[in-house]
Amino acid sequence: MFTALLDTSVLWPSLQRDFLLSMAAEGLYRPVWSQAVLDELVRGETSKRVRRGANPTAAQDAAAWLFQQMQLAFDDACVTGWEPLEGTYGLPDPDDEHLVAAAVVGGAGVIVSDNIKDLPVQLLPPGLAVVSAARFAADTVSVAPEVALRAVRAISERYSTPPRSVVDLFDLLRARYSMDEAVDLLTDALRSLTDD
Repeated sequence: MFTALLDTSVLWPSLQRDFLLSMAAEGLYRPVWSQAVLDELVRGETSKRVRRGANPTAAQDAAAWLFQQMQLAFDDACVTGWEPLEGTYGLPDPDDEHLVAAAVVGGAGVIVSDNIKDLPVQLLPPGLAVVSAARFAADTVSVAPEVALRAVRAISERYSTPPRSVVDLFDLLRARYSMDEAVDLLTDALRSLTDD
């Protein structure tokens, strides 16, 4: 199965994270990350919730719950033993070294990041690419649009306040994350299922 390392930048936006991880749950790819990614995610999620009015303890608890759910759903995703490689790639931002190191140790073919400029291709090991979340979503959906549509339906079923239809989610994926190509493929898959 194809393996992709997911950077904090693509896991922090809630719906984008849900979409990417729901496709992984459907078996379209294997996600990996480092403990450093998870730590950044928990800090970012806590901060986001506090800015939205949650008290700090409740925000920290919600972020920890998210972290726990990710670990339960993808119990083999957290790459260990990458630390000796950190600092060996000469990246412009040394704080991104853990991404490449974890991708190499985790056997990833791609790093999914919205900070592509900080991961110049000429500094990456051969066979490792960097793509945006929108590009990765389109590539992943194109492998099996009906399976990816199942992932979106599962997300829709989890929404209750407010409810979100599959089409509502398509609109949000376009508007918030510029996932036009992925949504076009999903729309075609939905159309073909309703035409049958």
